[in-house]
Amino acid sequence: MSAKAPATPSTVTFEVNGRPVNAVKGVSLAAALVGDRVWTFRRNPVSDEPRGPFCGMGICLECEVTVDGRPGVRACLTPVRPGMRVETDAAEERP
Repeated sequence: MSAKAPATPSTVTFEVNGRPVNAVKGVSLAAALVGDRVWTFRRNPVSDEPRGPFCGMGICLECEVTVDGRPGVRACLTPVRPGMRVETDAAEERP
């Protein structure tokens, strides 16, 4: 019996703070951002402290970003899709 080679996952390209990012099709936007070393998604409006993914299931709201001009989108609940435009409040913090 021969082993079947694993399928190569398909990828999508989308934009984060004006630059192209590739991610595996179907992953959450939060996972794609963290995979691209983006940890700060927004800033606390009172203290200006950085915020990023915490609960991973849409309850804490710490992963909110702007997607295609719509603010307050929870990145942990949003699958990546080709061509989406994502803006975070911390473009300068990516290493």
